[in-house]
Amino acid sequence: MPTVAATIVASLRANGVRRVYGLPGDSLNGFTDALRKEGSIAWQHVRHEETAAFAAGAEAALTGELAVCAGSCGPGNLHLINGLYDAHRSRVPVLVIAAHIPSSEIGSTYFQETHPQQLFAECSVYCEMVGDPAQMPRVLEIAMRTAVERRGVAVVVIPGDVALADAGSTRTVVVRRARPVVVPSPEELAEAATMLDHGTKVTILAGAGVEGAHDEVVALAEALGAPIVHAYRGKEFIEHDNPYDVGMTGLLGFSSGYRAMESCDVFLMLGTDFPYQQFYPDDAKVIQVDVRGEQLGRRVPLDLGLVGTVRDTAAALLPLVTRKKKRKHLESSLEHYRKTREKLDDLATDDHDRTPIHPQYVARLIDELADDDAVFIPDVGSPVVWAARYLRMNGRRRLIGSFSHGSMANAVPQAIGAQASHPGRQVVTLSGDGGLAMLLGDLITLTQQRLPVKIVVFNNSSLNFVELEMKAAGFVTFGTDLENPDLAQVATSLGVRGFRVEKPSELPGALAAAFAHDGPALVDVVTSRQELSMPPAVTAAQVKGFTLYAIRTVMSGRGDELVDLAATNRRQIF
Repeated sequence: MPTVAATIVASLRANGVRRVYGLPGDSLNGFTDALRKEGSIAWQHVRHEETAAFAAGAEAALTGELAVCAGSCGPGNLHLINGLYDAHRSRVPVLVIAAHIPSSEIGSTYFQETHPQQLFAECSVYCEMVGDPAQMPRVLEIAMRTAVERRGVAVVVIPGDVALADAGSTRTVVVRRARPVVVPSPEELAEAATMLDHGTKVTILAGAGVEGAHDEVVALAEALGAPIVHAYRGKEFIEHDNPYDVGMTGLLGFSSGYRAMESCDVFLMLGTDFPYQQFYPDDAKVIQVDVRGEQLGRRVPLDLGLVGTVRDTAAALLPLVTRKKKRKHLESSLEHYRKTREKLDDLATDDHDRTPIHPQYVARLIDELADDDAVFIPDVGSPVVWAARYLRMNGRRRLIGSFSHGSMANAVPQAIGAQASHPGRQVVTLSGDGGLAMLLGDLITLTQQRLPVKIVVFNNSSLNFVELEMKAAGFVTFGTDLENPDLAQVATSLGVRGFRVEKPSELPGALAAAFAHDGPALVDVVTSRQELSMPPAVTAAQVKGFTLYAIRTVMSGRGDELVDLAATNRRQIF
């Protein structure tokens, strides 16, 4: 009779799982040994369980299919949690095998005892413990189906002794995601069409929910004469081949995106949960479309909420709306975007080979030199700003990251999952020096697993985005210095091809060589610490904050910092 662990592995194989990310541990022995014996599912060994969770989430984001990670009892499970929060908030299907202490010891404060069901409750759509072999494989089937259908994290907690017990059943069920057509009622669609027809300045905000709906949304925008603003997670799905694109809004976005939203009289939200209320229009009628009804009205009061998939709803709306003849709002929004784009591109130059290097130039070169189907993964912090503004999507490229959870150190761990699941595809990280250092040990995973990830480090010797937030709030920067080693030498010592770049003239050659290298490579680029990433709208509070920062910085004896700030950003100021 096979063990419970063996039946888990058989079910994973039947459902197309090809790898499991994790670290071994004694409570996981039954599961990892079953993987060894089965042979067709790879054990994707990493150096930290947080990396395992991030990697599984990245694989799920790119494939849309179930990805799996595992952790041993106690600390192993705890290390998974941050990466699982990211997967959960990104709504990607991840299954977790969370080992537990021996079942007879639960409740005794045994060595490494925790309460996994409580720990994972907030970052999962399903979390249950298997206390009896008779529960399996039913609990596993429910977990897989819940993860796939609700697009989230499902956790199966299993004590080590239960995993090694004889299985009561060896059945396997193949879970296939249902693909329903979800549209609002005819009455709701008619109401939406009437509101859109009455509007003279309609703007669309497109989020991650426009995946697979590019053509339908663009066609609707054409009829409505509506500029399309995108949230970060919508960028890869709607920016390309889109004559109505006016860029991104929010703290990382463009002034053109902000203006197109601020000036509209009807605001159509498509598949987005954009969280920053201060960027929503004040006096517009608001229509929101989302397949999850609980999302409606979460961020802004609605005039009409519609439950439906974006693709089906946009297609249903199109024949009901009247094509607008007056298109001044669209034309002025596009002209504003053109001017904004020119200004942004003017900042992405080598600046006459001055040092340190402007990060905008680094991002622009990455965009120009990377493959047409590259997967880009920026670290949270200033790299997400440069990725938003300078990486061009084309329908084949992908852009993933910790855009909802906002965790440092996401880039390299997610790149591991992206590269492992797409071995022939170029995977490029835009890594912060702080993010890279936080999970530095998993550079070794790249060499051990032979993953040819390309890492570009924006090395500004600081927690740069945190410093910007401090300045905007009026604080003297404190506790943000990073005394970094030569990261290229560190990479080389770990078996990763390392390049160190300190001058703009050296950068194109170094990036080209790294991208062409047959294996993992890291480019350590010394970038400007004082570069400002200006938000699309500067508030009075931010102006006051920067003024207080300047006064306090001078008073604290660090006036040279202001001189450096002005010199670095002279192109933006003047």
